[in-house]
Amino acid sequence: MTVELVVQQLKAGYPAGTRGGAEPAHLAVRGVDLTIAPGQVVAIVGPNGCGKSTLLRAMARLHQPHAGTVSVGGDDIWRLRQRAAAHRVSLLPQSPQAPEAVTVAGLVRYGRHPHQGLFRQWSREDERAVRAALTATGVADLAERRLDQLSGGQRQRCWLAMVLAQETQVVLLDEPTSALDLGHAVEVLELVREVATAGRTVVMVVHDLTSAARYADVIVAMRDGEVVATGPSREVVDAALVERLYGVPADVLAAPVDGSPVVVPRAGGGRDDR
Repeated sequence: MTVELVVQQLKAGYPAGTRGGAEPAHLAVRGVDLTIAPGQVVAIVGPNGCGKSTLLRAMARLHQPHAGTVSVGGDDIWRLRQRAAAHRVSLLPQSPQAPEAVTVAGLVRYGRHPHQGLFRQWSREDERAVRAALTATGVADLAERRLDQLSGGQRQRCWLAMVLAQETQVVLLDEPTSALDLGHAVEVLELVREVATAGRTVVMVVHDLTSAARYADVIVAMRDGEVVATGPSREVVDAALVERLYGVPADVLAAPVDGSPVVVPRAGGGRDDR
């Protein structure tokens, strides 16, 4: 089954309050509208503090919005029970923490938690989902290894396997390449593309605009809590957008192989926070 992710007039801030109550002291997301088709990779980009992670957490039902809706398959996830919402949307947060000495297989099994219950214990279906996630992320041969014995790139693939084992149609990733070197970052982003090719929708927060432009189908550019540009990277990523988002002059070149935008900041440009 394929589903559409629709965000309508979403407002969220800090401290988080009940929907429709007094407006938060700081409004981090200001009336965002998005429609994301099934099977797409969408990258949310923008400067620090622009509302990227708050928007992602509101989509994941972890940060109560002040107003607006987040609908998956036509249902507002904030009106669903928590377990039902966890069957629709999964999230890999920044810097996730695992229990001490957990094995890779043990970590991935946590992804099946939303499918467990008083009258539904571990099943063959759960085992199948775990095996499929381990295989899809290329970590099946690491299943009995401890997570803390692996490299950063291997650990990130294991976390992605846990999220995939949840078997949601929408997968949310908050800076999935943070703290990874170039080789491991490319490995993770290639895996993200494979996840989307298999039919899931992936929405990720990415700091590197060049990587976002290459691997995402759609760029969502944010500044000051608002979406200032959205669309295919070749249509929206240009020097004017870079300066608007980050306050630095840059040249945007076409990559030799695929023509995707490559952002090259100009030397001595500095940052303009005006």
